[in-house]
Amino acid sequence: MKVYMSGKYKAVVMGGSWGGMNAAVEILKYLPADYPLPIVLVLHRLKGVISELPALIRKKTYVQIKEADEKEKMQPGTVYIAPADYHLLIEQDQTFSLDVSEAILFSRPSIDVTFESAAEVFGKKLIGIVLSGASKDGSQGLYTICRAGGQAIVQDPRQAEVTTMPQAAIETVKRAKVLTLDEIAAYLLAV
Repeated sequence: MKVYMSGKYKAVVMGGSWGGMNAAVEILKYLPADYPLPIVLVLHRLKGVISELPALIRKKTYVQIKEADEKEKMQPGTVYIAPADYHLLIEQDQTFSLDVSEAILFSRPSIDVTFESAAEVFGKKLIGIVLSGASKDGSQGLYTICRAGGQAIVQDPRQAEVTTMPQAAIETVKRAKVLTLDEIAAYLLAV
């Protein structure tokens, strides 16, 4: 069993859009089944389309992959995917709430919404990661994580399929670590 630093972080939130799923898989494939933190993954998705997204990611990873359910309690070693057409919020008791309020930056789920709610719950014990994507969603949420004392990480735009999202996050969060996907995986393995 892998030895992790004890207690520095309590959760990871990741978000992406175009190219974000491929980037997430490149990170998640390195994590062992006994990974000690829950991970919340927010990807921009088409509404009204039956998606095999959890099954696609599950084939390439060791950690458990599932869509988040209303009032579900976060568990270590599980990647929770935000369901299509819902904002995913994390409550103080570390359960999920699904919200159908207006889209933000044309997106529901919104990365910003999830990141901001996670920052309120976990503060400095949170890692936020912005991946490849074609919008500015995630920048404000990552800024909120950084202000709360959490660790802000951005995929190196030179490696992203679409640079808009990581570039916007770098411009918004000056203290963010800019890392390649391999470096992000290594960082997560060191927690």
